[in-house]
Amino acid sequence: MARTIVVLGAGIGGLSVARELQNHVDPADHITLVDRNDTHTQGLSLLWLLRGWRQPDDITVAPTRDALGRARRVTATVEELDLCQRLVRTDQGALDYDALVVALGAQLNTAAVPGLDDAMAAGNAVHYYTPDAAAAAHDALRRTRSGRTVFLVTSVPYKCPAAPYEGAMLAADLLTETGARDNVTIDVYTPEPQPMPVAGPTVGQSVVSMLTTAGIGFHSGHQVERIDATAREIVFADSTRAPFDLLVFVPPHRPSAPAAATGLSPQGWIPVDPHTLTAPAQAVWALGDIASITLPNGKPLPKAAVFAKGQARTVAAGVARHLGYDAPEPHFDGQGHCYLEVGNHQAALGAGDFYHSNGPQIVLSPPSLDLHHAKEHEETEWRAAWNSAPPRTN
Repeated sequence: MARTIVVLGAGIGGLSVARELQNHVDPADHITLVDRNDTHTQGLSLLWLLRGWRQPDDITVAPTRDALGRARRVTATVEELDLCQRLVRTDQGALDYDALVVALGAQLNTAAVPGLDDAMAAGNAVHYYTPDAAAAAHDALRRTRSGRTVFLVTSVPYKCPAAPYEGAMLAADLLTETGARDNVTIDVYTPEPQPMPVAGPTVGQSVVSMLTTAGIGFHSGHQVERIDATAREIVFADSTRAPFDLLVFVPPHRPSAPAAATGLSPQGWIPVDPHTLTAPAQAVWALGDIASITLPNGKPLPKAAVFAKGQARTVAAGVARHLGYDAPEPHFDGQGHCYLEVGNHQAALGAGDFYHSNGPQIVLSPPSLDLHHAKEHEETEWRAAWNSAPPRTN
């Protein structure tokens, strides 16, 4: 009898699972891929859009029918997960399943910070977590001739732990190109104790040194309470304030409403076994940004595409074994890496074992042109896998 595997979310995690499943399950089984959009964006490309090295059309990935293989695409909005009845309700109808994979990602929630939407409406605040937003941020930076530009991490967790620091250094690089850098002060504020805290103090200090070299101020331990859009000030929880002429922020993130409504965790992210990615519900797996994994040192595994890709192989094997197929023992080992763009077409690379019993063991390689090209290769390779043309580069 044919079984049905429903994969929710057609971003990097969901697409990777759908492809991996086809290596393990019978062709008669149904692999249903559900997403409200027919396209997605690689997060690593958004920073290059901010810098002006990409255009919005260059970073959109639209998987073709042939690239999807045996996976059936359903364009629909997920409304409810009934884990007891093994049913997914969407705005296009209900889907039952024998195995469910949740890859719904993280949603942006600018309304979570009072005054932030007002500052955006006034044209004084931008972010770079969607193609349109990153393009707007590029335009705002290119128009900047003087004053204070502030990069703000509004809350944790957020996608791509290096993004605020890459953004600030790429902004400095862009302002150097426009001739405005000497007249613009750039600062980064974050509630975290250091950049990329999960990677450890050595990596964090290295990133601070990179920021210092680029003439960028770093301010840790600053939790935003609200934005005073009229005064153009950030108001922090300790009542201190930071003025800005242009605010470039990492938006607050939240889990998708259907995932949060399952009640699997108070925070709404889906807790999973670190090695098998199984959720605390029968026949359910979660991966990527929606998944919550606690590391041996008590910190959360960062939300990054590299983990979603690795987790996809584990999830596909686990689903196949659950359905009775002879598949490898599922085991995600926590290996991962993260590029760190510093400008001038150079990137650093942090890589290592995030599951080490003594805490993540991460080595940060110094910036180089070769690492920037390696990141470009990852971008092009992913696009080619789904029959999307290579991006135009500047």
